[in-house]
Amino acid sequence: MKSIKTLLAGAALSALAGALTVGVSTAPAEAAGKKIAVSWKTFQEERWKTDEKAIKAVVEAAGDTYISADAQGSASKQASDIEGLITQKVDVILVVAYDSDAILPSIKKINDAGLKAIAYDVQFEDPNALYITFDNIGVGRLMAKEIVKAKPAGNYAFIKGDKGDPNATFLFSGITEVLKDGMDSGKIKNVCETFTDGWKPDNAQKEMEQCLTKQKNKVDAVVSENDGMASGVVAALKAQGLAGSVPVSGQDGDLAAINRVALGTQTVSIWKDSRALGKAAAEAAVALADGKAVASIPGVAKFNKGKKGVEMNAILLAPTPITRDTLNLVIDAGWITKDKACAGVKAGSVKSCG
Repeated sequence: MKSIKTLLAGAALSALAGALTVGVSTAPAEAAGKKIAVSWKTFQEERWKTDEKAIKAVVEAAGDTYISADAQGSASKQASDIEGLITQKVDVILVVAYDSDAILPSIKKINDAGLKAIAYDVQFEDPNALYITFDNIGVGRLMAKEIVKAKPAGNYAFIKGDKGDPNATFLFSGITEVLKDGMDSGKIKNVCETFTDGWKPDNAQKEMEQCLTKQKNKVDAVVSENDGMASGVVAALKAQGLAGSVPVSGQDGDLAAINRVALGTQTVSIWKDSRALGKAAAEAAVALADGKAVASIPGVAKFNKGKKGVEMNAILLAPTPITRDTLNLVIDAGWITKDKACAGVKAGSVKSCG
């Protein structure tokens, strides 16, 4: 039988260990569950905060620990971030790649460490990873359909995303698929086409300004590949008195973009409800961390449309086009309040605004 002194000493050590554990962030989840990490390419864009909230909610509800790292728009920092996450012995890393090629050595390190990787929203081509995103080729199709509906013919400008992001190419593939007949017949003329470094609005604005100068303002439609860049495009058009008369596309359902749609300065924002994407990805991450096979995760199918043709397991969610006629969808879903969506809108001009 142990002495009272020995028992008291053991109890004291247990209490000390407990006190030390309490001082560590999210320690209870670490002790009981797994570690799910996200390596973000940048937190500059509004939408990633919405994604994170959805991911974190699912992870923590499962009793697991959420960890994140922000690469701040740097491929080298993202590589360093991932090394740090591997050192922390996380179980699954969701990677929003800043550069889909530059990230591959980091993905190999994840594989070599016996961890699971998820390509979140941005594809990197690795057969061991699960790719989760919206159907970006489909997003491109929807953009083009709404723009051509508004302007069936004329001079088109194409403001594409970052060259290092495969989503920019997926989007353009869908866009040109819809516009091919019009372009082949000469009804639609490609007068400006450019990639945009970092998907940055300021860069998009400069590109649009240059396009307008080159074309002497004779631009009839602009296919912008996301809402952030659309804000720069609209600013350039506004400076020339063209905002509202030239159709402009975007995607992501940014709150400012939804308001531009209501005001008529942006024609469409393809809404990719990042709450649904974050939830799906987090549920998949929890399942993988628990040792479940990728093939057993609901919605998984094969995908091989990347530039290298690498076959991956993927989950592709369906996007929704938001125009003045479908503005109610984002309001009813609680994505944006009616007041914010309709700020500055003339009474009676948009049905959903009243």
